[in-house]
Amino acid sequence: MRPAIWLVVALAGPNWADSSATRQAPSYTAASVVNAASNQANAYAANTFVSIYGVNLAYTTRGLTAGDISGNTLPTILPGTGVRVWVKNIPAQMYYVSPTQINVLLPTNIGTGSTELRVQVDSTYGPPIPITLATVAPALFQLDAQTVIGTKANGALLTKDAPGNAGDWVILYATGLGPTTPKPGYGEIPTTAAPLSDMASFGVLVDGVKVDPKRIGYAGVAPGFAGLYQINCQLPDSIGTDPEIQVTAGGVTSPKGVRLPVRGAGASP
Repeated sequence: MRPAIWLVVALAGPNWADSSATRQAPSYTAASVVNAASNQANAYAANTFVSIYGVNLAYTTRGLTAGDISGNTLPTILPGTGVRVWVKNIPAQMYYVSPTQINVLLPTNIGTGSTELRVQVDSTYGPPIPITLATVAPALFQLDAQTVIGTKANGALLTKDAPGNAGDWVILYATGLGPTTPKPGYGEIPTTAAPLSDMASFGVLVDGVKVDPKRIGYAGVAPGFAGLYQINCQLPDSIGTDPEIQVTAGGVTSPKGVRLPVRGAGASP
């Protein structure tokens, strides 16, 4: 399974019914609405994955399936769930719902500024949560709390047992990197490459040092996956072992503390 597909499956989660959910109003807080990649609150932008944690968020557990996609557009409600998430009175695209977690993609057309997010289950609404939408909210997807998802150019996942090497081309996956050219339509699944509109402000940091822009082959949407960005980057020749990896876009840098499995320059094979 290609890592990009794996990411979508991970966001969607499994499918099963949960009859134990109590039919009460959805309950969640500002602290439990987070960027799905970084798990941090207050990190939202258009075309960004968001996770909502709480209780009574749904009566069933269901993830997005191929049959839910119509006209190459993601749904705003998963059939049989009755769950919608509203941002600026615009329904977000749904990836996964359960009684305790919802994963959604914020629409591409919601703009920036202060607004509210609210969960609806059938005719019942949860509390309106104030949020601020920025132009960018960069975050790298992770295998675990310390490791970013990265692959070799051939799609092989980078792990502790199969690390990359200095000078390798790798692919990283992110959310919240901002507008692209062309811009995806509302709920549209992109079918072709679309680079970031502001490549001048984009960069990859390896142990806090910006990678030479000439080593960035591409940064933009991952074709076939709405809301998912990919970065094709050649690692520095002098890279250390398991370096910290961050991305920066629009003057905002992704969180620290996550690393890419790499065998440092000069390390024994």
